[in-house]
Amino acid sequence: MPDDELLSTHLQELRRGTVVLACLLILKKPNYGYALLELLGRRGFAVDANTLYPLLRRLEKQGLLTSDWNTEESRPRKFYRTSGEGLDVAELLSQDWETLDAAFRTLRDEL
Repeated sequence: MPDDELLSTHLQELRRGTVVLACLLILKKPNYGYALLELLGRRGFAVDANTLYPLLRRLEKQGLLTSDWNTEESRPRKFYRTSGEGLDVAELLSQDWETLDAAFRTLRDEL
């Protein structure tokens, strides 16, 4: 069995890109950061707030997300939504994910 730290490092690397795709897919419906953080956790994408918020800002800067402030409630919240370009990227990433998944399944079955 591999060392816990070694395994943790490789799991983190493996999951890093999956959070981007998960955010793009989930944010087809507008949501704010904290709710997204909880939703990702419930769906099996454990991520820290210190990782998620910079990711959301980066995706917005890249044009893959849009955002709007909701100031109607007592606490203003920034809602994010996947942009048209973000939807296109999500579709392409999903297709690539399917291809990679099939390739891994083939490798695993061959061994």
